[in-house]
Amino acid sequence: MKIFIVGSGKKGALEDFYTSYFREAGIEVYHFPALKLFSDYYYKNFVNKLAFKSKLSLIYKQINLLFKKSVEDFRPDLVWVFKGMEIFPSSLKWVKSKKLKLINYNPDSPFIFSGSGSGNKNITKSIALYDFHFTYNLSVKKQIEEEYRIKTFFLPFGFDVSEETYNVCCQENEIEKACFVGNPDKQRAEFLNALAELGVEFDVYGANWKKFIRHKNVTIYPPVIYGDEFWKTLRKYRVQLNLMRLHNLDSHNMRSFEIPGIGGIMLAQDTTEHRMFFENEKEIFLFSDVVTCGQQIAKIISLSKQHANQIREAARNRSLNSGYNYKYRAMYALTEIKSFLEPAVLSKKEFIN
Repeated sequence: MKIFIVGSGKKGALEDFYTSYFREAGIEVYHFPALKLFSDYYYKNFVNKLAFKSKLSLIYKQINLLFKKSVEDFRPDLVWVFKGMEIFPSSLKWVKSKKLKLINYNPDSPFIFSGSGSGNKNITKSIALYDFHFTYNLSVKKQIEEEYRIKTFFLPFGFDVSEETYNVCCQENEIEKACFVGNPDKQRAEFLNALAELGVEFDVYGANWKKFIRHKNVTIYPPVIYGDEFWKTLRKYRVQLNLMRLHNLDSHNMRSFEIPGIGGIMLAQDTTEHRMFFENEKEIFLFSDVVTCGQQIAKIISLSKQHANQIREAARNRSLNSGYNYKYRAMYALTEIKSFLEPAVLSKKEFIN
């Protein structure tokens, strides 16, 4: 089987896990870095930014021409688009004209755009063109199936950390404090400012937080994005906060599995999906508003070292035993893909150039 994956092309992107584990399973994969092609152009200089914002740029057209050529050269059985902001609906129709199957996995909601990078008209206009969807969000799954009558599979986020990295992180000295790792938006900033006003001291790691928070109870650090430092940060704090964005209010996000997966103590918003995946007060902690968040932070910090370590171990064990890692996610996705694709796989002779 040959799978053509359209994704970010940036280090640590979601599709990297699927690409890696598919190849490990013997699947031939071509990775088309649509977002990187756009970002390399957009952030190269001010002129390019201005041209794109003025709708004078041809970068999307160039990306789509290269996309078509790459599909023709690779001759896949399936095209899997992760998100897809850079791919025109007309290009997806072209793929379907070649008798190829199309699937999508959007790590954001295709219905609620919380920022310029979370979606655009290409996302909205392409929903109906896919043969089936993967989604991390049960509400999105229901909406796609009800409004578009397209089969949609629930594929949650996960974590991917080696046993070696886990053991290294376990050697870190614990910081008996709360922490939040992530970039700012208006809602997150309002919540964290309110938390600081309650007298809670905590650290924040992310880009440009100083534009949003200036409070004596908050210490701001640069982003920790990749490698052991990211995992060490999630692990070493006594409390690791997880805040949902507007499109995830009753769902989960990547931190929902990354924090427990490294043995961190997660304090997350109380959502239906968090309660599906973990047991409250034994594997993770949940809060409903800023007041209960502050109360939970105080409660967790007051735990004995032994009790805290029991929660860390329970979170880690639940994550491993329940298959919340990306290797398991990839094998599940591959099973669904094979089941869907098998009756319709074309021979190379049937691929029409």
